[in-house]
Amino acid sequence: MGEVQKSLLSLAEELRKVENLDDNVIKIILLGLDNAGKTTILTRLALEEVSNITPTQGFNIKSVQSQSLKLSVWDIGGQRTIRTHWKKYLGSTDLLIYVVDSADRKRFEETGQELAELVEEESLLGVPLLVFANKQDLLTAAPASEIAAGLNLHTYRDRTWQIQACSALSGEGIQDGMNWICKNITAKKK
Repeated sequence: MGEVQKSLLSLAEELRKVENLDDNVIKIILLGLDNAGKTTILTRLALEEVSNITPTQGFNIKSVQSQSLKLSVWDIGGQRTIRTHWKKYLGSTDLLIYVVDSADRKRFEETGQELAELVEEESLLGVPLLVFANKQDLLTAAPASEIAAGLNLHTYRDRTWQIQACSALSGEGIQDGMNWICKNITAKKK
């Protein structure tokens, strides 16, 4: 087992101890393949500078205030070796954000398979899903509607879902996604 996996496992054990300290915090898991833009989206949500983002080798957790909600957003690396550990972080998830690199058409099938496996996880059954179709600022980006069809989002009948075109770099579309989250989390909590 590599050093990254060992540190992920020990951190996961520590985080499980503090995970349920505040019931008023909404837990959001932010997943997607490596280089999809997860960390840039998280950094933008935290109102921080997005110019020096490096690939996530483990995970980042940031507290974000959106409207009247306190969100704990868990950004977990998307490298193939880390994806096998995603399941360890899914407990008590209130919402899943899945990020797709809209310009990386060669990986659409791979990202679709990963998402399909995730939504089958018992701890994510019925959990609302927001898909950010990121990198819409690139000329080669597929439109969000094409990505939604490719991911078979229309077959996800056990949950509410939304696909949101965005650019993590410019911030375009991110607030629209957050508005959807706030509306659906509030409805789910009632």
